[in-house]
Parts: sequence; C-alpha cells; structure tokens
Amino acid sequence: MRILSVLVAAGALFGCAALPGDGPAAINITSQDVESSAETGEYTVVTVSADNIETIKSYRPLSFANQFRGVGHGGSQVQLGVGDTLIVSIWEAAPDGLFSGGESGSSQIPAVVDESGYIFVPYAGRVRAAGLSVEGLRQSIQKKLVGKAVEPQVLVSLQEKLSTTAVVVGDVAKPGVYPLPLRNTRLLDLVAQAGGAREATYETVVTLKRGNRSGTTRLEDLIEYPENNVLVAPKDNILLSHRPRTFSAFGAVKANQLVPFKTKTVTMAEALATVGGLRDERADANGVFLFRYEDAALVRALRPELADKLAGRGAVPLVYKLSLRDPKGFFLSQYVEMRDKDILYVSNHPTAEFGKFLQIIAPLLSNYATVQRITD
Repeated sequence: MRILSVLVAAGALFGCAALPGDGPAAINITSQDVESSAETGEYTVVTVSADNIETIKSYRPLSFANQFRGVGHGGSQVQLGVGDTLIVSIWEAAPDGLFSGGESGSSQIPAVVDESGYIFVPYAGRVRAAGLSVEGLRQSIQKKLVGKAVEPQVLVSLQEKLSTTAVVVGDVAKPGVYPLPLRNTRLLDLVAQAGGAREATYETVVTLKRGNRSGTTRLEDLIEYPENNVLVAPKDNILLSHRPRTFSAFGAVKANQLVPFKTKTVTMAEALATVGGLRDERADANGVFLFRYEDAALVRALRPELADKLAGRGAVPLVYKLSLRDPKGFFLSQYVEMRDKDILYVSNHPTAEFGKFLQIIAPLLSNYATVQRITD
C-alpha cells in the first residue's frame, strides 16, 4: 500500500509536467496554428519533403540586389566635377602660333577642376568645366581660342575622376578612397581594386552604405548570385567585415553547443553529425527542427496561402521540420544548407519523459525496499 502511495505521488508530479525538459516536444511545435502564427507575426512551420526540397535548394537570396535595384550608375554620369584632373592638348595650323612651340608642335596643359568648377587655359581664361562632358569642355575651350590661336584644335583627356569616389574600408588588403571611372563600376570591381578580402570569402560580409540606405550580404553571394553585384555610385561607403559563421544545436543531441562552420557549405546532415547525432535514448527522430529568419519571398513560394499576409515583409521567422524516422529524411537533410546563426533543435521523444519519471522514483523505491527488509 505504501509503495502504491509513492507511485501515485510521483505520478501526480509527472502528470503536472513538473519534469524538466530541454525544449518543446515535436507535438508542441507542429500543433501550432500556422495561419494564426503568421498573422500575429510569430513563425511559420514548413515540413521539408520531396515536394518542396527543390524550391528550398534553388532559392536565390537576392534581398541585397532588390534593395539597390535601379540605384547607382557605376562611375559618374560622364560629367566633370570638382577635383578631376585633365590634360588639355592644343594644336595650331601655323608653326609660330601660341601653342605650336616644342617638338610635338602642340602644347599640353595640365588642369584641375577647382572648387568653383573652373579650369584655367592660357589665352582662353577661366573655362567652366564642372557639369560638362569631356567633349563639351573641348568644344568650349576651342571656341574661346578662336581669333587668338591659328585654327586651334583641342583635345581634352581625363586623367583621374576624383570628383566621384567611393570608400572601401575594413578587412581588405588596401583600404582607401577609390575614384570611379566613367564606365560602370560594380561592387566586386571595387573590392578587387582594394586588394580583395583578407579572410575567406565565405567568412566575409559586405556592407554597402548609400545615403540613408544600407544593406549587407556575404561576399560569396556577390559571386554565386551576380544580381547581388550591384553598381557602385559616387559617395558609396563599402565595409568588409570578417564574420565567421556559426550555428547552435539544442535538445536531444549529444552535444548542445555553438558550432563554427569549418567549410564553405554545411548541410543539415553534416550539422547533426558535427554535434554527435541524435541521442538514441531521448531523441524523437520525427522532430528535427531548423529555426531561422528566411526571406519572405521563399516563404511565399513554400506556403502560397500566406502570400497576402507576408506581402511587403522582408525576413520572417521560419521553422523547417524534418523527420529522420523515414529514410527519405536522410537524403533530404543533405540538400538543406545551414546558414549563419541557424538554430538546430531535436525534440525529446514522449517516452523520454517517462524515463525521467523512472529516474525520479527509483531512489524512492530503493529506499522503500530497504526499509521493508529491515522491518521484516
């Protein structure tokens, strides 16, 4: 009778959910109402399956490209500005003209566009340069020399376009201020001019600051997804930062820890192997979850019924659910790539709670048996 009382008391403890746990069980997460979670801004659950794995694999992270789409024009707008350095070459038809002296029969005049936007050319005086194209400046100088020089011919060469620059700083080999040429200049072009990243490309992030607009992406994504390699605009600030990637593992795995990425890509299968795999005595193989903030565009593709609720949103919380109870799950886990700051969680099997219950009452039963033997 006494042992029955002990079991009843312990059973009440078990029934009141007083036993400690490592996190929510699989049934607790999957029972969430996905529609209401998305509506209240909580999270969305997506079960990884053969039907959606191609959508997940082929998704291209282009939020960075979309943020700067249609903005920027790689160098200047072929217009001269303050600080630009020029060479003005002048020829004349007569050998004894104002500019025909010297071996070449012409004069080459270096010039810099001053703070007022002008350059000085002998006998032409101060000539407005800022806001003009190279050809426009050439015609303006030639017109001013008519009547002073003998049939003057003018050539203007742009040496350095210092009026339009961008700044590259951070973990690059040669940080500094870089002039933007007349041709379109893209983000990778400027990073290359700065000597490239000091660390591995997949451990380096690029932040582009343009006025009040700012965006960050992995340097690797500029190469893997060319759309992210946006045009640079004058006065852009570009920061490269070494930021190693990590993911966290919790729940019924053999090692609950923060894990650094040691290779360029890490799949979900490799992540589970890195932390020792699932704990046989506790894990629910049907409840392997991956928590991350995912682009709303991908969530809409995976859950079309949420398109209206996710309209206009950027990154949204998403939980991928994978079952390793089905052998297909092992194949699927090889196609899901981990990302920086992902959280991997393996839920406890319901029987694991009963195992904890037995561990709690075992000392009680042992003590009771000892007392009974002494009494007898």
